[in-house]
Amino acid sequence: MMKRLGALILLPLTLAGTSAMFGVGAGDSVTHPPVLNSPDLTVHEWGTFTSLAGPDGRAVEWTPFSGPSDLPRFVTILNPSSIKTGPHGYLPVLRSTVRMETPVIYFYSGREQTVNASVRLPHGLITEWYPQARVPPVPAMTPLAKMTGGIAWNDVRISPLPRGQFPVEAGKSHYYAARETDASPVQVGSQHEKFLFYRGVASFPIPVSARVNQDRTIAVENTGTHDIGLFVLFEKRGGRLGYRVVRGSPRQVTLSRPVLTGDFESLRQDLQTALTGEGLYPREAAAMIETWRDSWFEEGTRLFYVIPRAGVDAILPLDIEPRPGDVVRVFVGRIEIVTPEMHTSASRRFRR
Repeated sequence: MMKRLGALILLPLTLAGTSAMFGVGAGDSVTHPPVLNSPDLTVHEWGTFTSLAGPDGRAVEWTPFSGPSDLPRFVTILNPSSIKTGPHGYLPVLRSTVRMETPVIYFYSGREQTVNASVRLPHGLITEWYPQARVPPVPAMTPLAKMTGGIAWNDVRISPLPRGQFPVEAGKSHYYAARETDASPVQVGSQHEKFLFYRGVASFPIPVSARVNQDRTIAVENTGTHDIGLFVLFEKRGGRLGYRVVRGSPRQVTLSRPVLTGDFESLRQDLQTALTGEGLYPREAAAMIETWRDSWFEEGTRLFYVIPRAGVDAILPLDIEPRPGDVVRVFVGRIEIVTPEMHTSASRRFRR
């Protein structure tokens, strides 16, 4: 379970331009072209931010690369010139408080057009991506909290019809589920895909806490500046699951552990309704749930919530040129909660 954990974040940041991402140095003279608009272009994005709650409910550091990669081999893993990777394609010593898992950017266009796209990740770095992109090198010996990561795709060709085949490898991977949408295919260089994919890690405090009380209830607190309109407490033990939904943007709420009499289809429907309510198309919401079905709904206790758009834009600024007519960004926060049952189970395994 721990190898799949990821990250969540909401910090106010200033949206900067993308000149540095496209190879322009700080000392270079830059002539900015007029801002171009593409009103017939629609951009949708979804992703997950995951953290691990400590005994006080706040996020603690952990090693998100403690197991082999769960991605196809055609996906690029980090920048080999910046941080040394392990023998199985992961970073065994890198620790972070947050893991940004599998954001995918979809484009919808009724005509062929070309765009530039870039994302910044302050206090973190981009670790995986596809298609090919520019990722700035990471300064040696720099703490993760002091990094400013980012990624940029130049000349993304969008077409209503596929120009080539999407890459596929033998064996199963949840990566492919994200293709099951009506989005326009994209091409970068010689690589073809249904979306732009990236992942990252970061290190800073999380503005949502989830603490286990002595009576085994879960105390949830939103310490951030943005209201959160939906919390879902999920638990699965011994193959049985239950969940509890809270709406209404509470700043503090104490949740009783759910009774384990729920079923996956009801949970799927409730989550899909919440995601489409935030602006995702139904097939996008279904693709997001299917992508993370194996980790969102595995054994354990976790808190989900939908991050407000303002929070997503603040921590993860996105820039598309020319400017789309509509942009939707829906990110789900996920907090893994260590319950007394998990401590007991771990102790029993250790005694064996």
